[in-house]
Amino acid sequence: MDIKILRDINPWWDNDNWKDHDYHLNILKRSRYIYIPKWIDNISLEPFSLNFVIGPRQIGKTTGLKLLIKKLIENNKINNEKIVYIDCEIFPNFKYLEKYLLYFLEKDKERIFILDEVSSLNYWWKPIKLLIDSGKLNDSIVITTGSSSLKVKKDIELFPGRIGKGKIIEVLPLNFKEYIKLHGIKDYKKDYDKINELFNKYLDTGGFLSILNNLPSIEILKGFINEFIRFNKSEEIIREIFSSLIPKLPSSLSYRTIAKDTSGYSYKIVQNYIEFLKDLYIIDIAPLVEGKKILYRKERKIFFRDPLLLRLFSEWSNVKYLESALYENIVQEHLYRKYGEIYYYKNSYEVDCISNNLKVEVKEGKSHRNYPKDVIILDKENIPVFLINLF
Repeated sequence: MDIKILRDINPWWDNDNWKDHDYHLNILKRSRYIYIPKWIDNISLEPFSLNFVIGPRQIGKTTGLKLLIKKLIENNKINNEKIVYIDCEIFPNFKYLEKYLLYFLEKDKERIFILDEVSSLNYWWKPIKLLIDSGKLNDSIVITTGSSSLKVKKDIELFPGRIGKGKIIEVLPLNFKEYIKLHGIKDYKKDYDKINELFNKYLDTGGFLSILNNLPSIEILKGFINEFIRFNKSEEIIREIFSSLIPKLPSSLSYRTIAKDTSGYSYKIVQNYIEFLKDLYIIDIAPLVEGKKILYRKERKIFFRDPLLLRLFSEWSNVKYLESALYENIVQEHLYRKYGEIYYYKNSYEVDCISNNLKVEVKEGKSHRNYPKDVIILDKENIPVFLINLF
């Protein structure tokens, strides 16, 4: 078996100065904005663990894994050769992955396997499941990445009761608090004017670190379009869905409402595509709630998970969005990240965002309606501080 192909991408096996020549770490070193992600500390490094690191493309997953390798080696927590990084895109099929995993396990059963872009291999999960069930991975740690494809294919669901002490980690664009810290803001109360300036910048760049470091935003769009093509989804249908959806934000709506604006596509097709776009981390859904009852069959609010994505897909679909939708989407996303849930309420009055015990109404300007005392009213002026205090 030719190991040279892996030796070249695992330079820490032979070279103590490997990090000075690593492609991803060198790009990071030359970047204007350098962010050390916290998620690398959440990966389980206790055998047996099967970890899933998922999130959109161009979000820094591979760079984060290289930083993890660097940290492990520098802290002398593991012998260099026990860390095996495999870029799964170099293999023609899953059989090659199986052969290499068995080769390394036969030499040392205590390994950290990092399987990058694992979902590029059809049936990649077969050798992993086999090795788990046979006990060959009992003393090892497996870290897999696969962009959002792991969600689209439901691959994670193929491992019921088999991830051991592993974790599922979502890597997302920076939230606004992370964004201002990246710009050197430590005390927002002393830099209020700067906070507002950065919020306006955040509306344009979103939380994509690569955009701040001068990656053209078209590259983010291309990455998502490649995912559309990869999963045999029609760009025409997606464009028509966005053309209907985006101008209607932030109103609640049904799949039938969107379908009526398309070229005859059924609401079932619209629903399927909305779920697909949700799995790609482009949008998400806030159902209607009444008391403790969640009304999933009623009209729902759909929101974009980053302001850059709303801007990009608005331009791609040749439609405009309301400024109020931009603000509400940002608040919805931040609450969703913080509490893992987001709903809305509508009766004699509407509450845009309900999450945990918070009730938040987002207004483009000052509100002229009297809301209950437990409802927080936000406009563009006080949204930034609210987002900062949330985390």
